[in-house]
Amino acid sequence: MKFRSSLLLAIVLGAAMLSCSSKKTYKSTMHNLIPKPVSANETNEVFTLSDSTAIYVQSDSPADLQVAQWFADKIKPATGFALKVSASKEAPKAGGIYLIYGTDSTLGDEGYELNISKDMVRITANTPAGWFYALQTIRQLLPPDAELGTTQKGPWQIAAGTIRDYPEYTYRGSMLDVARHFFSVEDVKRYIDLIAAYKMNILHLHLSDDQGWRIEIKSWPNLTSIGGSTEVGGGKGGFYTQEQYKDIVKYAQDRFVTIIPEIDMPGHTNAALASYPELHSIDSSVANLQKNMEQHKETDTAINLYTGTEVGFSTLRTHKEITYKFIDDVIRELAAITPGPWIHIGGDESHVTSKEDYIPFVTKVQQMVVAHGKKVIGWDEIALSTTMQPNSAVQFWADADNSKLAVSKGAKVIMSPAKKAYLDMQYDSTTRLGLHWAAYIEVDSAYMWDPANYADSIRRENILGVEGALWSETITKMDDIEYMVFPRLPGLAELAWSPAAGRSWDEYKVRLGNQAPRFKAMGIDYYPSKLVPWKE
Repeated sequence: MKFRSSLLLAIVLGAAMLSCSSKKTYKSTMHNLIPKPVSANETNEVFTLSDSTAIYVQSDSPADLQVAQWFADKIKPATGFALKVSASKEAPKAGGIYLIYGTDSTLGDEGYELNISKDMVRITANTPAGWFYALQTIRQLLPPDAELGTTQKGPWQIAAGTIRDYPEYTYRGSMLDVARHFFSVEDVKRYIDLIAAYKMNILHLHLSDDQGWRIEIKSWPNLTSIGGSTEVGGGKGGFYTQEQYKDIVKYAQDRFVTIIPEIDMPGHTNAALASYPELHSIDSSVANLQKNMEQHKETDTAINLYTGTEVGFSTLRTHKEITYKFIDDVIRELAAITPGPWIHIGGDESHVTSKEDYIPFVTKVQQMVVAHGKKVIGWDEIALSTTMQPNSAVQFWADADNSKLAVSKGAKVIMSPAKKAYLDMQYDSTTRLGLHWAAYIEVDSAYMWDPANYADSIRRENILGVEGALWSETITKMDDIEYMVFPRLPGLAELAWSPAAGRSWDEYKVRLGNQAPRFKAMGIDYYPSKLVPWKE
């Protein structure tokens, strides 16, 4: 009898310990979120997702219902639950997830309040974008196995509490260079999913460069048939038809990501020059780079496609009518299939374009962009133009003085300093991919900077947002993209979303380490930095 009593006591104590352990595990998940929320207060309860859980939306708009359906579809493979989505003006009594509109001005256009109890989940936001970001937060509150593509056992518990959250910057982006190496539509869509998971809302596509032209322009078909036919190293290249591009744009829109297309000019244009000889003004070959810098030669002689990685040797004819006809056609067609507000005109590293030619060229191209109903973005060199168009932005990558000049002309700044935000830079000297001309950028270095204090001449009020750039000279496949971007991209996402006052590398690296099981479940080929305490 004494033995049975002791056994019973051991079972009870063991069950209690397991219960406490379970509560402790779920208590900690709310403090593993990336980006870090503005505030998070948890309880010792959990909400359990089941096959009877339903999602209710305080709207019958198809677009609003689609936000909830996206979440239901996202977790179905792992949970096996086909969560029903329906419109409802009133909150369910229990057991559901309820998306409602609020009027809290503090939350802005992308913020949310998330109230989780053991009985229900209530998401309040001023816009569907806020709902979407709250649902991304719930993804991280669920066990990592929720990211797998096959049915898992569960249980599917979510830590209870209250989260209030909204972004520091409205522009939170990443650039993908599809010109040096071409990436498929499916690769781009996966990248959209990855950046959206960390509340980034911009995908900047670098669509043209010396090595390739990647977007169909119907009025200038040689751009893709010739200019799109190769890439760095001599591969077959590729391009997006306008229908494929529109498909990418729609996919991004459904995830509250805006596509910004970039056509780099007047330099970085060898692919266009090889397609249409009448556009070039000098002998555009790397072998004659120094000669080009010293003496411009006008010729309509065809030039070769280029598959190397040197820069600065090509330029458009900046004073010929045909050049501006070409640019206007490109911008017109691109603007027609780009619902987002921006067109990126490049403008960097145009070393063989004289300053006297460069300044009026950039000024005129800006005017063309505005004439087609879009706002201008360019690399920081475009600040040298005579004027900056209203609501334009420069992307600071190298020269703070250029960005300061742009601000003096009324422009905003996108912070992409190469020494911190260029995701193609190697982590260290042993990294198997990437370059290091700007710096070696370990995970801590990518996180330990403040966009509002990086350059003395660029203050918080001047900054539109933050963008991490991935150039693809050495990047050939999706695994390469993931290895260079992760785990640095979540840190950049946090710089763009979370308040500076709450950021600390020592605290962040623990949260980042706890993302490892989620990275693995998502199939991300990430760099396992030794600076991070990765959770097994």
